Amino acid sequence: MFGMFKSQSSLDLTPRNCLAVSLLYCMASDGEIDPEEIGHLMSVLGRNATRPQLEAALRYARSTPPDQFLAEVAPKLRPEQKLCIVLNMIDSAMSDGEAEPGEEKLVMQFAQAFGLSESELTPHFRTLVAKNDRAVLDR
Repeated sequence: MFGMFKSQSSLDLTPRNCLAVSLLYCMASDGEIDPEEIGHLMSVLGRNATRPQLEAALRYARSTPPDQFLAEVAPKLRPEQKLCIVLNMIDSAMSDGEAEPGEEKLVMQFAQAFGLSESELTPHFRTLVAKNDRAVLDR
């Protein structure tokens, strides 16, 4: 009977929806969602993303723990999709200047679940650091 009060949390876990959910987990992991993170999410999802799609991803992320999500999607995603998701999570975490400890922990949880080693990610991480270091433009 109380199941009627639960919000609808089913979502077709396409690779693009997996990216949206992963970014939402990342954005919320530090307890606040910064405007830069929202901007990053919208730019990643592209202009074809709809508000209902975003709301469905948000409902799913709110009702499903990351470890449950990872257990379901990790076996289904191809290696290049996993790398794309983790790199976008890193970029999102760094979009407001630096990654918070909760964001770092979550990204590493995803990397581990996706079978991505720290040594594999290091060159990509360095590139993202250089990309996001806009202070060099003012020196």
